Amino acid sequence: MNRVVLFSAALLSGFALAAGAQSPAQPGDIKLSDVAGTWEGKSMVGPNDSVFTTWVLTATAARKGWTETFPNRDPLPLRITAVGGDSVVTVMGPYPSVLRRGQMVTTRHVVHVKGDTMTGSFEAHYAAGDVVRGKLAATRKK
Repeated sequence: MNRVVLFSAALLSGFALAAGAQSPAQPGDIKLSDVAGTWEGKSMVGPNDSVFTTWVLTATAARKGWTETFPNRDPLPLRITAVGGDSVVTVMGPYPSVLRRGQMVTTRHVVHVKGDTMTGSFEAHYAAGDVVRGKLAATRKK
């Protein structure tokens, strides 16, 4: 019995250490300074990638200060949840939906950056419980 308890404690300790550890940046990993700037983008859904909204992303060289602005709206703050490889993962919201009047939505973006081009995907999670998935693309303004 004591062996089982000791083994379980050791195993759980290992999981806790692994979960708490952060992997160091790898050579070639994107830095937020590589993404900093103003990006003009569009969000698309459906089999023909129909554009349903445009936006401007303002990215800083730090985790704070990122915003996304839809036409005729105030800027919305983005939270960076992960950075690695060529990718940045952000979350925005909840905020009033661009498409569904009166509904709140939270969006998660996974973007891949190569030079002045950004491509990726999004998931829009509505307060009512449904999820809309789509693509996004942007170019850095010069």
